Amino acid sequence: MPIDLICLDADDTLWHNMRHFQATEEALLAVLQPFAEARIARETLEACEIRNLALYGYGAKGFTLSMIETALELGGDSLPPAALKKILEAGRVLLRHPVQLFDGIEDTLTRLAERGRLVLVTKGDLLHQETKLAASGLGDRFSGIEIVSDKNAETFRKLFARYGVVPGQAVMAGDSMRSDILPALEAGAWAAFVPQQQVWSHEAAAAPEAHPRFRQLARLAELPDWIDSLG
Repeated sequence: MPIDLICLDADDTLWHNMRHFQATEEALLAVLQPFAEARIARETLEACEIRNLALYGYGAKGFTLSMIETALELGGDSLPPAALKKILEAGRVLLRHPVQLFDGIEDTLTRLAERGRLVLVTKGDLLHQETKLAASGLGDRFSGIEIVSDKNAETFRKLFARYGVVPGQAVMAGDSMRSDILPALEAGAWAAFVPQQQVWSHEAAAAPEAHPRFRQLARLAELPDWIDSLG
């Protein structure tokens, strides 16, 4: 069955993302240095992020709110207003960060578009993701843009139905084993894992063992050839 729908993640698949979050985290650690060592601050922030996902969802705005909560938890009444101002500014910088495409992405999208309809499937804050997509210059490459609150098997099942394909005609490619690969496989699609050096621990998961519809790629540019091999 030929591939008709090619679903692609955005952050850290098409453009750099984690490097900006990590730079923002380092800014938070500098602010909290008088109150907690870096390891404690990181652990507190991560626990706060996970706890807040159900309230704020994914993205830079939720991350900024979690940074503020972390600072209040570690600094308490001793936390000066100037510290909160610095954290808010770090969050604004994160929201304004430049969009830097990975090398060869535009050529890869051209090749992929010759093999099927391209759909961007990303999660996070709607406004921020729309802003990044506009800044990337890639928007007109896609037949559809899907900005979702989370990625799970039901997300993909509904997406496949909306675009009129059975799961075996769809492939999902991305850098998150938890959000891109495992739910797409559960939904019955093919899935290509393109790992990056920088990854949020929440998105990590064990790879499926000897799964017939799974492939790990060194870079997204390998995806067109893998799709060809499926035919």
